[in-house]
Amino acid sequence: MADQQTREQAGYIFSVGKMIRDHMHNSLTRLHRNDRHPDGCDLSIAQMNLLMTVRSHEELTLSRLAELLKVSPPSVSVMVERLVERKMLTRNRSSTDRRKVIISLSPESQQRIETMEEQMLAAFIALVEELGPETARKWGEVLEQVEEVLGRQNRQGKEICS
Repeated sequence: MADQQTREQAGYIFSVGKMIRDHMHNSLTRLHRNDRHPDGCDLSIAQMNLLMTVRSHEELTLSRLAELLKVSPPSVSVMVERLVERKMLTRNRSSTDRRKVIISLSPESQQRIETMEEQMLAAFIALVEELGPETARKWGEVLEQVEEVLGRQNRQGKEICS
């Protein structure tokens, strides 16, 4: 069991991480409100995460998507259905196994996702610039260490809840 100081530090890091995530999502939402795209401003964080996950995989089934997002298949099915209705995702039969349905970004969505990523990066650049070069350098060093530990844990197959 972690000592009190470790728990407080972990809680603080966790809460600031949530603030960063919310800041990025809110920045993107503000940008899309001005974008005039009918679907631009009402994507939830979960939907954005789903779209980014689909974008980063060549072929993705509903069950694999649920596994990657760590949600139940029925939950991911509902989310996918909503995004298919909005013409952001497509469902197609696998060319190698007709029983499999492959989830992918629609052609229109591909460009929108790239634009969103550029806008999120711009919001993050503004945050880093406001922090200043010395703080940004320190943050980068800390993140390198975090990346190394997470990579090591992933290679060892450690679970967060273990």
